[in-house]
Amino acid sequence: MKEVNFIEDKRYQELLNLLQEELPLVPQPFQELGKKVGLTEEEILNFLKILRERGVLRHLGASPDSHKLGHFTCLLACSLPEGRLHIAEEIAELPEVTHAYLRDHKLNFWFTLVLPKKEDLEPYIKALEERFSVKIYAFPAKRKFKVRAVFKL
Repeated sequence: MKEVNFIEDKRYQELLNLLQEELPLVPQPFQELGKKVGLTEEEILNFLKILRERGVLRHLGASPDSHKLGHFTCLLACSLPEGRLHIAEEIAELPEVTHAYLRDHKLNFWFTLVLPKKEDLEPYIKALEERFSVKIYAFPAKRKFKVRAVFKL
């Protein structure tokens, strides 16, 4: 695989900037992006593969607005004993969990959950509590602030 120096090549920087904000909904989106930055579809796919192999790129995909889809999101937290931190990994792998973090705090594991409706929250928490023998606290949002996470190169 050809080595790519994306730090020096402005085309790759421009591609990374574009990928944070748009992915054309066409049969060949990388070919379309390539036209904008002066790269071939093959060069882009090769570059993304390298980033993935290096652990720089974890995920490339859509981020639908769960609220606009009518879904319910909630921040949750629990206290995991030192010897049971593996529970954090198990919960983080659940399909309903979008973000998960271990913290230096009494409530040392925090995670965000997306469910079809608000009424699903209590039974979901009860099921997790029973499965993992932990007390889980819910922190529903009072007001939503959307932060755009785009990191220009």
